[in-house]
Amino acid sequence: MMDLDPRQYEHVAINDNDVRNIVLSYLVHNCFKETAESFIACTGMKQPDDYPVDIDKRKPIFHFALEGNALKAIELTEQLAHDLLEQNKDLHFDLLSLHFVELVCSRKCTEALEFAQTKLTPFGKVHKYVEKLEDFMALLAYEEPEKSPMFHLLSMEYRQQVADSLNRAILAYANQPSYSAMERLVQQTAVVRQSLHQEFGKDGPSPFSLNKFLKS
Repeated sequence: MMDLDPRQYEHVAINDNDVRNIVLSYLVHNCFKETAESFIACTGMKQPDDYPVDIDKRKPIFHFALEGNALKAIELTEQLAHDLLEQNKDLHFDLLSLHFVELVCSRKCTEALEFAQTKLTPFGKVHKYVEKLEDFMALLAYEEPEKSPMFHLLSMEYRQQVADSLNRAILAYANQPSYSAMERLVQQTAVVRQSLHQEFGKDGPSPFSLNKFLKS
């Protein structure tokens, strides 16, 4: 690799179209359809040829999962990608667990127990689900599950995690990128930062040592 002074990157021109495409990719990926269309109109961009046609179908699925209405999310997912959940048992378990959590939060403990016995217990035949099942079932032992050691399973962050996983799986099923360009850039930046940290230590590289690194 060429021996480059990192200060030269300060003079690299950034292509506005590339930035706009990255922003648009993020909006479309996360089903912000109205915002994406407004962004296209305001910037004068042309709608990309690969603009996902299924965004109207993905959006309600994503939001139902995010709201905790997992059974509706499952129903719509099976309509859009009929064998997706059959192929992805981890995702199917996570969605079913969201419904179980909603029943627990609504203090419908008998209904939650019956649902667990019919829909979640079969997963217990696979070792990797046993500990997860134990954590979910333990929620029933608390009058206030929000104050239990498993409170994170009731959090918005957990819902977001499951909804994001479902959205990515649907995109992958349709042979579309499962991560937006912005997410991939963040991931790549994190890897580069970690590599530099390991190579040069937390004080950061000197210009000489960075040149040596770039040559390797």
